[in-house]
Amino acid sequence: MSAWLKDTTTLQTGAAVAHHGVDIFALLRDQSGSQAAQVTAAGAAWLAGAAPYPRSTLAQWEEHPTAPGVLPCGSAFDVVNVPALFGRRMLERLWAEGPGSGPVATHRGRMLLFAAPGTAQRLPSLLAWEEWGTGGSEGSGGPGESRGPVPPLLCHGTGDAVTVPPLTCASSEGGPRWVVAPDTRTPWLPGPDVLLWACVRVSRSASSRGPAHSIFPPADQGANVYDVSRRR
Repeated sequence: MSAWLKDTTTLQTGAAVAHHGVDIFALLRDQSGSQAAQVTAAGAAWLAGAAPYPRSTLAQWEEHPTAPGVLPCGSAFDVVNVPALFGRRMLERLWAEGPGSGPVATHRGRMLLFAAPGTAQRLPSLLAWEEWGTGGSEGSGGPGESRGPVPPLLCHGTGDAVTVPPLTCASSEGGPRWVVAPDTRTPWLPGPDVLLWACVRVSRSASSRGPAHSIFPPADQGANVYDVSRRR
């Protein structure tokens, strides 16, 4: 991600900037550490633009720069919510072999991939059409090509809201945090086709690794075996 550059188009909060709250943009500018995981002033303005009242959102962040926020989906971005391990593999594929990613965050053991508006509506139908959700080996992958299952993806779009990490580094452990933080007023966001491609790549890669070797002794051949995979 790029280093911080002064954003002359950043939204201003008028008189609210001079109140007893901190100067959030000065705070973002003075941060140290990994640039990829830090929100810039331009990125903060983009995030605030997703809210119905961007100036009020910026004012709240000035008052509480280390607190997580809640933003609606569907206008500036959608969010695809995946298990952390699968999401990390998707991210590796997107950056190593694909076009990269938009902003990415983690929260409660899940990875949040910010995507183009409309992705939440289209991606589930694309996954269903490809039959990835069933973990089957049929579909467009070609004869004899095996695939691993894709875990359930939660797609947040119009009418949904997501928790976003603090703009500045959070002091508490285990809370939401940025993996790839927004750093521009116009970030590139992957669409459903790009995320489908990443799911396919990760699924095929997991299948090609083959079964793992167990450290446990083989099961008793005479024992009864019960399928508990569907038990909740």
